[in-house]
Amino acid sequence: MPSKFHELDVNAKLKDRRKLSGFLDDLVARYNKKYKQCSLTYIFCTDEYLLGINQQFLNHDTYTDIITFDLSEGDMLIGEIYISTDRVAENAASLDVAYKTELHRVLFHGALHLCGFKDKTAKDKQEMRAKEDECLQRYFK
Repeated sequence: MPSKFHELDVNAKLKDRRKLSGFLDDLVARYNKKYKQCSLTYIFCTDEYLLGINQQFLNHDTYTDIITFDLSEGDMLIGEIYISTDRVAENAASLDVAYKTELHRVLFHGALHLCGFKDKTAKDKQEMRAKEDECLQRYFK
């Protein structure tokens, strides 16, 4: 299924949505062996909106760039992925990378989480970063 992209009071500056949707389908097919079908919904929002979600659902009182909800059932991988474009822009500036690059890293990060990749330990973070880098390289080649 094609990924869906929604903007809540922000402009994510996301180009080539059809290409991106196909890439995300391929990413999930490559790394997910559990589910036969996939439905990803990305919601781009402000820092404040995502902070509210973080407080309400995760009891965290901090800003974050992404929150991924796994709503899968049966043989269908269903993901709802919230991304703060404010945080992505700030992270891009502090890391001295293009907004477009950081936005796509975060998009891929959410899909990788749904495929089972974690980022809690140093080893997990290293593996996640390597997968994100691989995805960025393949997508932008």
